Amino acid sequence: MLKDKIIIVTGGASGIGRSAADLFARDGARVMIADRSVDAGAAAAEAICATGGEAAFVACDVADDDSVAAMVAATVARFGRLDGAFNNAGIEFASKIVPDLSFAEWRRVIDINLNGVFLCMKHEIAQMRQSGGGAIVNTASGAAVAASPNMAEYATSKAGVTGLTRAASCEYGDTQVRVNAVLPGLILTPMTQERLFNDAWFAAALEPLLVRHSVGRFGQPDDVAQAARWLLSDLCPFVNGISLPVDGGLLAR
Repeated sequence: MLKDKIIIVTGGASGIGRSAADLFARDGARVMIADRSVDAGAAAAEAICATGGEAAFVACDVADDDSVAAMVAATVARFGRLDGAFNNAGIEFASKIVPDLSFAEWRRVIDINLNGVFLCMKHEIAQMRQSGGGAIVNTASGAAVAASPNMAEYATSKAGVTGLTRAASCEYGDTQVRVNAVLPGLILTPMTQERLFNDAWFAAALEPLLVRHSVGRFGQPDDVAQAARWLLSDLCPFVNGISLPVDGGLLAR
């Protein structure tokens, strides 16, 4: 699906991003892995190259405008152009109700999960316009549609991503860039699994959450990566502006 496409994956050092980078490379894409974790990101790129794929790593803080601009510039310098991006970098919530949530905690999640997607799209779309267009997939969340207690900052950031996705998709006539989003359910990434052991509220919510995933299991990173792969490919040229649940039936209940 992605043969010879140049694709950025933010948050590509672990979890959904790492799975997506591996999948896209196996599918023939040339992948730029972007992440704040230098050692893990570089190792991910090296692992892809060691198995015959083509990948590189660039350190990037998606909440910093100059860092994001440099990420896109590094991608073009290395591979010659930019065809697609999976804007997946994000952080978790603080597990506090609204009156207990500090402004710093609120701002940190908004800066990375929402402002980070905006900055990535801003620079990615500007570059894609120069080569005739492309495709972007943003990682939102089922929490953008059906939130739970103790996650106000996270749900707000992800709802913002879906709104930004729709708005940018309407600009296709000027940009020739399709923009869609994926809405994962509970995905068993290193980040979420760490919460299982360290967050009593999160652990207590698991059983009712599992019931709502009607396929009978929580998701794996590859479940989301496969959806992003399709949305980035040329197999869906008429799909634009959607927020696609990848949630095992969570939102259907």
